[in-house]
Amino acid sequence: MTFLDELRALLGPEHVLTGADTASYTLDWRGRYQGQALAVARPGDTEAVAAVVGLCARHRVPVLPQGGNTSLCGGATPDQEGATLILSLGRLNRIRAVDTENDTITVEAGCILQSVQQAAEQANRLFPLSLAAEGSCSIGGNLATNAGGTQVLRYGNTRDLTLGLEVVTPDGRIWHGLRGLRKDNTGYDLRDLYIGSEGTLGIITAATLKLYPAPVARCTALLALPGVEEAVKVLARARAGFGSTLTGFELMAGYCLQGVVRLYPQQRLPFSDESAQSPWFALLELSDSESEAHARERFESVLGEVLEAGLATDAVIAENVAQSRALWHLRESIPLAEAAFGKAVKHDVSVPISRIADFVRTTNGLLQASFPGVTHVIFGHLGDGNLHYNVAPAPGQAEADLLALQSRIYQVVHDSVHAHNGSISAEHGVGQLKVEELTRYKDPLELELMRRIKQALDPDGIMNPGKVVLV
Repeated sequence: MTFLDELRALLGPEHVLTGADTASYTLDWRGRYQGQALAVARPGDTEAVAAVVGLCARHRVPVLPQGGNTSLCGGATPDQEGATLILSLGRLNRIRAVDTENDTITVEAGCILQSVQQAAEQANRLFPLSLAAEGSCSIGGNLATNAGGTQVLRYGNTRDLTLGLEVVTPDGRIWHGLRGLRKDNTGYDLRDLYIGSEGTLGIITAATLKLYPAPVARCTALLALPGVEEAVKVLARARAGFGSTLTGFELMAGYCLQGVVRLYPQQRLPFSDESAQSPWFALLELSDSESEAHARERFESVLGEVLEAGLATDAVIAENVAQSRALWHLRESIPLAEAAFGKAVKHDVSVPISRIADFVRTTNGLLQASFPGVTHVIFGHLGDGNLHYNVAPAPGQAEADLLALQSRIYQVVHDSVHAHNGSISAEHGVGQLKVEELTRYKDPLELELMRRIKQALDPDGIMNPGKVVLV
C-alpha cells in the first residue's frame, strides 16, 4: 500500500482530501502564500492524530498542522513541492470539561475561539482571549502562535491563560499533560515549549485553559488625542487610576478610523467634525467586579483628569452595551478596511511602552526619507506595547510598486524596532514570513539553542518544516 492508501484506510476516504479539494487549505488568509499539498488529513480525535503522525514518521512525510487557517505569517501554508501532508484539526472541536470550582475549561484544538468564549459565558465565567478573527480562528492556532489580542494588558497572552496541554509528538506518541494546576514545579515546563512553536515541535490537540469570574460591569470610552506621547501618558494615568481593572487600551491612527467610516458608512465616529479628524485615538475599557455605579464613577473621574490635563481633546463614554460594541466594532473593522483599501507592507512588532512614541516618530521619518509619501497605517495594543505598524502606498502609487520595495521597508522598520529594544513579532508568530528575518535580529546563541531543541524533539525534521527556525 502507498502512503495515501494507508492514510485512507486509517481515516476513511472521506477524510483524506487530494487534488482540487485541498485548494482552500493551501492558500493563506492574506493571499500571500499559495502552496501545494500531498493531501489533507482530517482526523476526528487525538488517537487518530497520533496514528496519522506515526504514519508520517514511518514514511518520512512532512506534516503541517492547521486549525482555522487564519495565520498572518504563512505558518499554516505548505511550500510548493507538494510533498507535505496538511493535518487539519477542524474535527477536534469538543469542549471536554468545564470546572467552575477550579476555574478551568478543557477544549480540543479545533474549537473556534468564539465557541470557547461562549462555553465560558454559559458557566458564568470569562475566557478573556479576544481578537478580530475569534469567529474563525481555532484554539490550536492561538496556542501555536501564542496569540495576544485586546485584553493582554490584564490577562496576558495565550501562554498566560494555559495550564495544561495534550500534545502529539513527532513520532506519534501522546503527551497527556492536561493538568489544571497553577503550581507544578516538577522540572522543565514542556507546556511553554510547545506554546508559540507553531507546530514545529509537535501538534497540540487539547488544552486546559484558565477561566475568570464574569465582570459585573464594563465601561468603554473612545478618546481623541493629539499624539502618541499623550496616549502613553493617558495609559499611565489609567493604570494608576484603574489598577488591574483596566482590561484594554488600543491606540489607532486617525487615518485608520477615518478610513473605516469612509468604507463602512453605517459606522460613525461619535465626535464633532473637528474631533473626528484627530490624528490619533485611543479605545480603553475597564472591567469592574463591584457594580456599574462604582465602575462609572472611577471611569469618569480618571477621564476627567485626562481631559483637564490636555492629554485628550475629546472623549465619548459608551452609555450601554450596544454603544460599547459599536466602539469596539470601529477598532475591529480596521483590518477589514485595510484589506479593502489594498495591500500594504505589514509589521507586527512590540516595543517597550516608554519608547513607543519615539519609535513611531523615528520610524515614520526614516520611511519618509527613503520612500516619500508612503502612508502610515498604525494601530494596536498600546497597553502591552504591540503595534501593527503597516505601510500603505503613497497617493497615486501602485500596489505592485510598493510591494516591490517590501524587503527594504522591512529592513527599515525592523532595524528601528531592534534599535528600540523591541521584537519583530509580537502576536502573529514567525511562520515562513519572518524566518529569515530572525537570523538578523536574534542573538546567535539563542538561535543555536532553538535549533538544538528542534533537532532533539523532531530529529527527522517532519514537523512543519521551513517555519520559525531553519535547521
